[in-house]
Amino acid sequence: MSNLFERPRTDAKSTRHIKNLITQRFNLSETVTLAVAELRCHEPGCPPIETVVTARYADGKISNWRISKPVNQITSEDLEDLNESK
Repeated sequence: MSNLFERPRTDAKSTRHIKNLITQRFNLSETVTLAVAELRCHEPGCPPIETVVTARYADGKISNWRISKPVNQITSEDLEDLNESK
């Protein structure tokens, strides 16, 4: 079993890139806080690596988007089918 605390960090440049893509895709204001997490799954039926982007709005609402790719492989085309879930 791998050590959960010794996972490789995602590349900061890739994280900034996905935040910029999400901000542009949903026209988010500067008051929205974005968090990006790359998750690994070992359960049957789930992608081996998934990126979860969470937006926290000033009014307390939260949106989550899941993309079945590592952060450093996400392109603007991957966001086309995402819906605003606020």
